Amino acid sequence: MGQNAPQPARCQPPLLVCGWGPENTTREHEEAAMADDRPEKILAALGGADNVVEIEGCITRLRCELEDGSVVDEGALKQLGVHGVTKMGNVVQVVVGPEADAIAEDIQDLL
Repeated sequence: MGQNAPQPARCQPPLLVCGWGPENTTREHEEAAMADDRPEKILAALGGADNVVEIEGCITRLRCELEDGSVVDEGALKQLGVHGVTKMGNVVQVVVGPEADAIAEDIQDLL
């Protein structure tokens, strides 16, 4: 091979994406562990299974129809890391992020 011949591609170091490096492994495990009991805690903050008429995931939100929307514990929801709560009477939307469908399914299993 001459000096002007194309050189084989070299292995590149792995692309590091902010927030996904090995230094975050512990945090990810903590978040995963917290995510496991999040549906149960969200259900409790919504007033329990008896208060939920219907719940479904919608992209980033839990859309909930409740028997009594006044018993929703917004402080508890915020402590669970939800991004926002919108209440309109007995209809409540809880912004949980892209895992909304999975959380909604887990809550439906608890009903």
